[in-house]
Amino acid sequence: MSTKQPILISIVGPTAIGKTALSIKLANHFNTEIISADSRQFYQEMQIGTAAPTPTELAAAPHHFIKHISVENYYNVGAFEKDAIALLKELYTKHDVVIMVGGSGLYVNAVTKGLDELPKVDHDLRDELNNRFKNDGLEGLQFQLKELDPKAYGTIAIDNPQRLIRALEVCLSSGKPYSSFLTSENKKRDFETITIGLTADRDIIYDRINRRVDIMMKEGLLGEVEALLPKKNLNALKTVGYKELFNVLDEQWTLDFAISEIKKNSRRFAKRQLTWFKKSEKTIWFDYETDIEDIINICNDQINSLKKK
Repeated sequence: MSTKQPILISIVGPTAIGKTALSIKLANHFNTEIISADSRQFYQEMQIGTAAPTPTELAAAPHHFIKHISVENYYNVGAFEKDAIALLKELYTKHDVVIMVGGSGLYVNAVTKGLDELPKVDHDLRDELNNRFKNDGLEGLQFQLKELDPKAYGTIAIDNPQRLIRALEVCLSSGKPYSSFLTSENKKRDFETITIGLTADRDIIYDRINRRVDIMMKEGLLGEVEALLPKKNLNALKTVGYKELFNVLDEQWTLDFAISEIKKNSRRFAKRQLTWFKKSEKTIWFDYETDIEDIINICNDQINSLKKK
C-alpha cells in the first residue's frame, strides 16, 4: 500500500472501552507497529493500575512508549511530542501505516496537531500553587480553575496536580482562560491522520470500568501500590487507582471505600475523555462491539480517499 503521505490511525475513546485490543488487531492487519499515547502507561512500575498491555498483548505486535521510563523520571507532553514525532519518522521508513492508541487527549493532540504555544509563567507563581497543593490538597485549586476557566475545568484531568496547576498558572499569569490558548492552528505533519473512536452507552462504559477495577484488585493492585508507597509524592503516582490506595495504606480510608472511589473517579475520568474526544468532528465513531472487519473496511476507504488527494 502506497500513499502520498504515510498514515497514522489514531484510536481514541474512554478508559476500559477496548482500545488496546482494537489497536493490536489493526496493527496485525496492516503489519505495522503501535505507539501508545496513554501517559499513565509510560511508567515501568505501574502495570496493573494503568491497564498496560500484558506480555501476551505486547508480543502480538511491536509496541512503543509502554513502560519505557521510571516514575522517578520527569516526562511531560512536550517531551512526548518530540520523541513520538522522531519515532514516527523512523517507522515510516518501514511502514505506510502506523497505529497510535491512548486515552490521554492532550498527548494524542500533541502528535496529531502539535502543542499550543503557552505564555511563560513566573516560577514564583508555580511554587506558590505547588505549595497550596501540598498544604491544602486539590480541592481549592480545582474550585479556582472552575471559576477562572469552566471550559478547561470540564475537559482537562483536574485530578492530575501537574495539569491542574499548569492550567491555573496560565490563567493567573496571563489573565486569560487556559482554554483560550488551545485554539491555535495545527502544526504541519508529514503524515495524514485517521481517527477512530470507540464508545458505548454510558451505563455500559461505567459497568466496564467497575468490572475492570475489580479485576485490577484481584490481580494485585494493592500490592503494586504498596511497593510504590515511599514514592507516593511523585507526580506520576498522583493518579486514579494509586492515590486512593495510598490513603488505605496510610490508614486514612478503608479498602472498600477506596475501591468505590477508584470506580467513581475512573467514571469521571471517562466522562472527561469523551468530552475531549467528541470535540473533533473528524473522528469516526464505532460502537465498542463493532466487528473488526467493518472498522478495517472504513480505514481502507479513508486511506484510499487520501491517496486520491
